[in-house]
Amino acid sequence: MFSLFSKDIGIDLGTASVLVFIKGKGVVLREPSVVAMDRNTGKLLKVGTEAQAMLGKTPGNIVAMRPLREGVISDYDMTERMLKEFIRKVTTFRLFKPRIIICVPSGITEVEERAVIDAGIQAGARRVYLIEEPVAAAIGAGIDIAKPDGHMVVDIGGGTSDIAVISLGGVVESASIKIAGDKFDEAVVKYIRRKHNVLVGDRTAEELKINIGCVFPRPEEVTMEVKGRCLMTGLPRVFSVSSSEMIEAFEEPSARILEAIHSVLERTPPELVADISTNGIIMTGGGSLVWGFDKLIESHTGIETHVADDAISCVAYGTGKSLETLDTMQDGTMNLSRRKQMNY
Repeated sequence: MFSLFSKDIGIDLGTASVLVFIKGKGVVLREPSVVAMDRNTGKLLKVGTEAQAMLGKTPGNIVAMRPLREGVISDYDMTERMLKEFIRKVTTFRLFKPRIIICVPSGITEVEERAVIDAGIQAGARRVYLIEEPVAAAIGAGIDIAKPDGHMVVDIGGGTSDIAVISLGGVVESASIKIAGDKFDEAVVKYIRRKHNVLVGDRTAEELKINIGCVFPRPEEVTMEVKGRCLMTGLPRVFSVSSSEMIEAFEEPSARILEAIHSVLERTPPELVADISTNGIIMTGGGSLVWGFDKLIESHTGIETHVADDAISCVAYGTGKSLETLDTMQDGTMNLSRRKQMNY
């Protein structure tokens, strides 16, 4: 009986990774949003972790790519195939197609929304619902969003940073900027090129960000050895990078995120700002794990800031929790801010 009925699925379709939540089971899949295909035949070779290992290392006929850029679908066909593969991994043969909720950035356009819905339907969903990332992040972080109480969520993902003030189950004010984890990696590559005259790859930049990256001075300086290609000689070179250099490298992207937080606070009604100063700011998403981000925001806004527990999975958990409300929706529309659903 169990396998005949579909389980509802929640998907956090991120630029950097995809998390899949199944009702009753929790997060069952967490893989990078990467696909590898054969350029000559168009055949899909690998998805997720196995494809990520190929990034920057493939021969001419194989291309490893990320089908989502800055929070939205940049390669529709590949996104659909990747989703299909991930859904296939987590479901057994079923008579009924599952209903799926997919997370989208709050600044998404109608055309981009349509692309996500279509990709979900093509990948095997019976119905596709959309939920905005900051709303899902707030639910996943354990905030009761239905109350008339203002909460601010800063969700820093791979492609977008979403900042939202949530009250009474909806988004009151929000901003979505295309400055997030990927831009931090790019900033590291640019900085090392400028300062050390060495070229490093994206994977190395990400390792630096994770291991010694910070946006606020650490109590103790830490360094890491890096290998790259010297731009003067063209030969490999090993050198060390310090955490204070990382602060310099991250200066511009972190300033842009602070500006966005500031502008959302400026547009928020005063009563809700008072609530936020009591409740504090909650940070979610992989980007919020860059050392000292909570301290940086706190020092600029004067509002207590916390990184949510399991920040990376918050959006997926929130999406999963909202699966429980699917049956109560009239006509399948969701009353969370502007959640939408399409029937075919």
